[in-house]
Amino acid sequence: MAWGSCRTSVAHDKHGNRTHGVDAMRTFALAMQEDRMLRPDLILLLGDQVYADITTKPMQDFIRQRRDIKKPPGKELKDFEEYAHLYRLAWSDSTNRWLLSTVPSAMIFDDHDVRDDWNASLSWKKSMEATSWWHGRIVAGLASYWVYQHLGNMSPSERADDPIWQLIATHAGDDELDLSDALDDFADRVDSEPTTYRFSYARTFGDVKLVVVDSRAARDLSPDGRALVDAVEWEWVDDQLRGDVRHLLVATSLPYLLPMGLHHVESWDEAIAQGARGRGFAKIGERLRQMVDLEHWAAWQNTFRAMARSLTEVADGARGAAPETVTVLSGDVHYSYIAEVERGTGSRILQAVCSPVRNPLPIVLRWFSVVMSYGAATPIGALVARSAKVPNPPFSWSTIAGPWFDNNLSILQDGPDGLDLSWHAGRVKNGDEEHPDIDEVARMLLGAREREQA
Repeated sequence: MAWGSCRTSVAHDKHGNRTHGVDAMRTFALAMQEDRMLRPDLILLLGDQVYADITTKPMQDFIRQRRDIKKPPGKELKDFEEYAHLYRLAWSDSTNRWLLSTVPSAMIFDDHDVRDDWNASLSWKKSMEATSWWHGRIVAGLASYWVYQHLGNMSPSERADDPIWQLIATHAGDDELDLSDALDDFADRVDSEPTTYRFSYARTFGDVKLVVVDSRAARDLSPDGRALVDAVEWEWVDDQLRGDVRHLLVATSLPYLLPMGLHHVESWDEAIAQGARGRGFAKIGERLRQMVDLEHWAAWQNTFRAMARSLTEVADGARGAAPETVTVLSGDVHYSYIAEVERGTGSRILQAVCSPVRNPLPIVLRWFSVVMSYGAATPIGALVARSAKVPNPPFSWSTIAGPWFDNNLSILQDGPDGLDLSWHAGRVKNGDEEHPDIDEVARMLLGAREREQA
């Protein structure tokens, strides 16, 4: 399986490679065309497939042809037609188009597919709903996501049961079918009542199971029920987390296991923003949450702990025969790493991150990420978390590889000795910007605990 997240769409020339780096997905496709990489069974894209809020010049040129770009929402997307053009820009490069036509794909959105910090909190959502353009934006974002991404995630039976697909499948005659109203009504309902539709899904490949979790649209933002995955969605997710497979893969756009220091900071900020230190500090906590993206699983402690219980039960053999590995796959943070839960028995519980495919962090932000995540940040973060009476995490974990900041696409292969995980980047050599070579950035074999100890 090839997988990764966070990909901007700019030209594959010297300027585009200088500003955004080499496109790792396109590099992989070129290598695959030349039989230098095996064809995967699946390509899994874990969020920010498109950037609706940070648009490129070609996208802005299209917007200017339709409306006054100086009026809200400005350079950001407004409606379905603009989303359609954004997807066209993202996937019309001949090499990437070939890849997506050749290899089965599965995807899940993250915030930039709609807007930065999408559903970070109830406060965030209320501020968006107060604008003149947000309703049109979220309707267009979810409707276009169903067309361009989610339609490929559904199994044949799921598609057959989907009401919008039923309109398509039962359409007869030569007249053009206009699904605009049906799609808009669907998207509006999903935004206002997330429990009415499920974007999470699961696939099984032999004795490897993949569970893809929607950690954006299915949130419960109510103060009393705050959850990264609402109760209805969580019931389905929890039911999918079972053993009796060789490897259980849980994919979610946001990393479940952040570097420990950052985890503590985010759990502290959630407590502060929810009023642990009073109303004045709550405003500061909310401002910090949105300013520096403190809204991963760590910032949703109830859901984090529920997932910890489920993963631990799977790894301990309480939900069927324990797998060799339980591995969470994620993106979002624009650097890659592998972390592992500290356990003495049972299955290994791991976190693997591949981000970005093409959207590297500036050098200054790389240093900020390292400082916030590692070293002294861990004990300091634990201290501030305890100051807000945040309970200690249900288990401990540490980074066992990384971080690295290259544009990457990761390859996961199930072999006799375990999961072979590698990260690959494109390198321009001999000045050929459009035909980069593929280099291996990192590699690790994740075998069963008993085999590792032997």
